[in-house]
Order: sequence, then structure tokens, then C-alpha cells
Amino acid sequence: MPEKFLQNKTAIVTGGTRGIGRAIAAHLLNAGARVAICGTRQKSVDEAIGALGHAGELIGMGADVSKLADVRALVALAKEKYRTVDILVNNAGVGLFGSVADLTPDQWQRMIGINLTGAYYCCHEVLPIFRQTGGGDIVNISSLAGKNPFAGGAGYNASKFGLNGFSDAMMLDHRSDGVRVTTVMPGSVDTEFGGHASEQRSSWKIAPEDVAEIVLTVLRMPRRTTISQVEVRPSKPPRKT
Repeated sequence: MPEKFLQNKTAIVTGGTRGIGRAIAAHLLNAGARVAICGTRQKSVDEAIGALGHAGELIGMGADVSKLADVRALVALAKEKYRTVDILVNNAGVGLFGSVADLTPDQWQRMIGINLTGAYYCCHEVLPIFRQTGGGDIVNISSLAGKNPFAGGAGYNASKFGLNGFSDAMMLDHRSDGVRVTTVMPGSVDTEFGGHASEQRSSWKIAPEDVAEIVLTVLRMPRRTTISQVEVRPSKPPRKT
């Protein structure tokens, strides 16, 4: 039996219908948490609930985190069903790649809206709850692209560099309120992110479940300790020729 160290805790996981977010939701459920997830399509939310709901208390709704009204509805759903929120995992993200000349304004706005503004909206709505209850945990799923720029990644790099800075400043602002803020920065993860779907798992990439294990490790730490940043890389990527 898995350790139920999150019994009676409520978690929100954005982008929780597939990939890293779905793995995190599954691990939180196995650890005893009640979980609320969102995805951009209600169909994908329903499918994830059908696949994971047997593991514990799980609810969800279709929501676009770049829209404040959707975020407020998601937080309200969690509070209505589970009375409070103890953990927020900002996982929702999108990657659209191209040079600055080729990246369209709509693509730029979409990435900044989901990857950065969406995290702000979620934190802004949850932090007052944490203040009332004496604390909580925020885990922002960023990327090594938030520290290492690459050609064709200007928009994505900007959103993740911004998320890293936002997370560090928020930690300084709110740690006296009992809020722990952690930024997890994976490298290449074996998901459909960026539209590259595959039926076969990669042998060298990080598995979504590995990132989920890191989230549980962060949450398991004594309250006196905050793991502020975690960098995660594949152990044996292909050699460059």
C-alpha cells in the first residue's frame, strides 16, 4: 500500500489530463490527496477522471488557465467539493516554436497566457486561501528552457524564464505566510508536448512519472524546509554527432 501522507489534503493540478500533469494527479491520489484537475477540453477531463478516479477523490472541469474567470471557477469547484485547497501544481503549458520573425503575435500571447499569466492567476486565487489556513504548497512545473535559451525558442524561453523569476519572487513574498514554492525544471520528457505524439515510450527521456515522484518528494519534506528549485535531466541522452 502506498504511503497516504497527503490524507485529507486537497490539490489542484492544472493541465492534469495527460502527460506530466496526469502523472502528478495519479501520484497525489495514491498519496491520499483529494485532487481537482483541469484541461482545455472537457472531453479530456472526463477521460482522465474515468481512468484515474478509482484511485481516490477526483474532480475536474474544462478550463483555460489564461482566462481569469476559468481559474476562479476551478478554484471555486475545489472549495465547494473539498472545502479548501492545500496544494497547487501549475503544470498547464504549451510550446510553440519559431524565430522571433516567424512567431506570430497570437502564438506569443498564447504561450505567455498559459505558461506565465495562467500560473499567476492560479497563485493569485489560491494564496488568500493559504493565508486563511496557515500555509500551503505551490509547485510550478517549468523547464530547463527557463535557464537555457535555444534557437527557435524565444517565446517559450521567455515564458519559462518569466515563470522561474515569478516563482522565486513569490517564495520570498509569501514564505512568512507558511507558503512553500518550488520550481521543477525538467529537460526532455517523454510526452506529447509540442504536438509530437508517439505510441512508443522513449528509452532515454524522462518519464512523466519521474517528475511526479519529484513533486511527492517536495511535498513530503518537513514544513521547516523548502526545496526551491529542482533541475531534472535525462541520465543518458543520445550522443551528439
